[in-house]
Amino acid sequence: MKVRFLVTDVAAFSFNKLVIFGVGLIGGSLARALRERGEAAGARTVVGVGRSSASTARALELGVVDETAALGDDAALRAALSGADFVLLAAPVAQTQPLLERIAPFLDAGTIVTDAGSTKSDVVASARAALGVRIGQFVPGHPIAGREASGPDAALPDLYVNRNVVLCPLPENAPEAVERVAAMWRATGACVREMTPEQHDRVLASVSHLPHVLSFALVEQILNSPDAALKFSFAAGGFRDFTRIAASSPEMWRDVCVANRTALLDELDAYTAVLARLRAAIEAGDGAALEAVFARSRVARSEWQEQRSAGAALGDASK
Repeated sequence: MKVRFLVTDVAAFSFNKLVIFGVGLIGGSLARALRERGEAAGARTVVGVGRSSASTARALELGVVDETAALGDDAALRAALSGADFVLLAAPVAQTQPLLERIAPFLDAGTIVTDAGSTKSDVVASARAALGVRIGQFVPGHPIAGREASGPDAALPDLYVNRNVVLCPLPENAPEAVERVAAMWRATGACVREMTPEQHDRVLASVSHLPHVLSFALVEQILNSPDAALKFSFAAGGFRDFTRIAASSPEMWRDVCVANRTALLDELDAYTAVLARLRAAIEAGDGAALEAVFARSRVARSEWQEQRSAGAALGDASK
């Protein structure tokens, strides 16, 4: 199945009101990018809605958002959503259906809703259940960017520069709505691609969800050892690099693992098979077999890094 690139005119993008549910790293970075990078026109008002009044208050204090609204306040929510061009759901994927059910009565017919969830098949199912015949207003998306820090203080205006954003358009989506969401993300400096929800979940299970599980698992393994404190005291660069993502949100990754469990279990089984091969080679003292695996991996990793560097350089040169 092909991955399609969506090409839009960055300079043409404008918005008057964006409502973000979840004003932490992902939602906050979108808000900062659209207002600070100078590639979006319009009134550019950003309203932040969150479960925690502390997080929205902090986002307001930092200037990440212009206004805030409480999720449980009908009047405030109605006012926040009135006239909105876009709504972004930047919350754990398990909250998708409850959030959409909560906002559906207040959505204008012309408002485009999108999300930043790390899984897509479950999100689409949740959106269909919550929105019914209004599903065409929802354009599923996933910005593949992040860092281990979270909360409004972690938001960066350049988080999405040269990063991939995947859109998974639905048959009910108007092409203009998909293009508008693509334009929004391109205005942040991102590269927008298109996949089906199923393809997205298979690919991300391999290159994102599995690495996070492995990182958490290594830390858990050491924690369960009787000399954990001693081991942690000697941990250095290799441990730091491998476990950096274990500092990510436990709530978010809990939801991702459960939501994408079928694809993730396939990847875990395949990884376990490779570990079994390596274990057998180590037990047999088969240095040639180990070196062959390590050499292939080194070449593949170097080529991937070169492609990323070339893509970043191309993106900079095109500005």
